[in-house]
Amino acid sequence: MDFIFMLTRNDRTVQDAADHLAVAQSLGVGHIGFKDIGLPFDRLHALNRMIRDGGAVSYLEVVSEDRESEVASARAAVEIGVDVLLGGTRAEEVLPVLAGSGIRYMPFPGRVTGHPSVLNGPVEEIVASAARLAGLEGVHGLDLLAWRFAGEVPPMIARVCAAAGKPVIVAGSIESADRIVAAASAGAAGFTIGTAALDGAFKGAGPGLETQLRAIQTAVAAIGHGVGGRRER
Repeated sequence: MDFIFMLTRNDRTVQDAADHLAVAQSLGVGHIGFKDIGLPFDRLHALNRMIRDGGAVSYLEVVSEDRESEVASARAAVEIGVDVLLGGTRAEEVLPVLAGSGIRYMPFPGRVTGHPSVLNGPVEEIVASAARLAGLEGVHGLDLLAWRFAGEVPPMIARVCAAAGKPVIVAGSIESADRIVAAASAGAAGFTIGTAALDGAFKGAGPGLETQLRAIQTAVAAIGHGVGGRRER
């Protein structure tokens, strides 16, 4: 199961992202990402270069709500050269932008609104959205805001994973080992953590980013999937 460390707080890339990146790299975290807002383009470009130079898989997650910003973020992902584009809700408009880039694309299923982003129900609508998106050529998986949903989360994850038939990343509000286990048990391929680790809020771990990341890595290893590997060069 892949642990994706997001250099973000409340859906924005943090100003001191490079400092946190250095800590993650020292621990061998192999999947690292950032959001499309919070830092100017040139700093996101440099951040991506540092992530990839360190051997990790790089992720850009789109949380902009309007069409023009989402398409612009997809273009930025191509120019920056990230490995994976997460999020966004306009797959049909983003896919032509990504064509030929080699970027793996995992959009949000369901109706996503607000900032920080929230996933709106009902479950049947989310599942139908997941099936439709996963069926599009060029969509490699889904980015599911599971614990941003006001309902029974683990069963919803399981239904989305079954409907998609492609890898599902669980994003948003993962702050305990119990939630990691629940996501894995429901069939998720990975998960993201940003705010909880940066704020020292991952349950059962002491303060400090290094301590938090080690606790998350331990939680992943404990479920028998192993901490996510590093990028193939």
